[in-house]
Amino acid sequence: MSTPAIHLPVPRVPRRRERLQDIPVAGAKRVLLASPRGYCAGVDRAVIAVEKALDRFGAPVYVRKQIVHNIHVVTELEAKGAIFVEEVDEVPPGAHVVFSAHGVSPAVVESAADRGLQAIDATCPLVTKVHREAVRFARDDFEILLIGHLGHEEVEGTAGEAPDHVTIVNSPEEADTVQVKDPSKVVWLSQTTLSVDETMETVRRLRDRFPELHDPPSDDICYATQNRQVAIKKVATDADLVIVVGSANSSNSVRLVEVALEYGAKAAYRVDYADEIEQAWLDGVRSVGVTSGASVPEVLVQQVLEDLAHAGYRDIEEVRTAEEDLMFSLPKELRQDSTGQRDARARGGRVRS
Repeated sequence: MSTPAIHLPVPRVPRRRERLQDIPVAGAKRVLLASPRGYCAGVDRAVIAVEKALDRFGAPVYVRKQIVHNIHVVTELEAKGAIFVEEVDEVPPGAHVVFSAHGVSPAVVESAADRGLQAIDATCPLVTKVHREAVRFARDDFEILLIGHLGHEEVEGTAGEAPDHVTIVNSPEEADTVQVKDPSKVVWLSQTTLSVDETMETVRRLRDRFPELHDPPSDDICYATQNRQVAIKKVATDADLVIVVGSANSSNSVRLVEVALEYGAKAAYRVDYADEIEQAWLDGVRSVGVTSGASVPEVLVQQVLEDLAHAGYRDIEEVRTAEEDLMFSLPKELRQDSTGQRDARARGGRVRS
């Protein structure tokens, strides 16, 4: 049985173009390199999970949806033998399937079990936390206002935990019109990769309408999303141009572009690869801010820095606003090697910026 891979809407390899030119500008050229940036603990865990599954069980290993929202990562894993599918009914019965970092609904878990699939859950533990909150509040008969982007895999998975209790609030504007049955039993939860500022504006509007609105027990927007937004806010105030490395379907990468513009960058663009940087973006630019989304490997940032160096941006100043050292244990199926010994990478193991 053959299984179709996901058809990705962007090129899988960088396109070729001439190197960027070093055109003089008024003043010294420099790069403001945001830190933290790139891989977070949940992404690291998910990518290693697919690599380990391939090592342990052999190719092919199937992955429902993109393991993380990055075209480069997906393409590299495909080359190693991973097959990305839209739904579990495309996976041959009995095969190994990895659930992506964004999480799945109970209905997907049940469907995989019905097909006899050997499922490996690579859901980010911070997403799992939100799932558990949804289950708990639904059990207590709360109406859940889930702030997030309609159609995003994470939102679908969280909503699927309590479909009869969840209403999705897609924007601050929707907070002004959403209806609830009992204003005294309403709680808000959120997608983990949203803009912190926009989410808080949505909550403010919800609370104006529903003063008894309950908060989640802890932040739902993950530490990595918040840290990357804080760093780019600091960079943006001094940047003529901000370049965000990340894919178009990466919510947190897209948010970084928006945050950069909101906090003072004169221009901001998202790229998958360095070759997508256009010469015209650099016209009159002295300072270039650079960051990357939480699903972006550092090698792609380094390629951007190399390209910028050819254009005269060789002076790199790191703008660090936080330290990150969090790692998550791998899914239980992957914590031991084929001999039964605990694997050296059972708690992740990559060094991140």
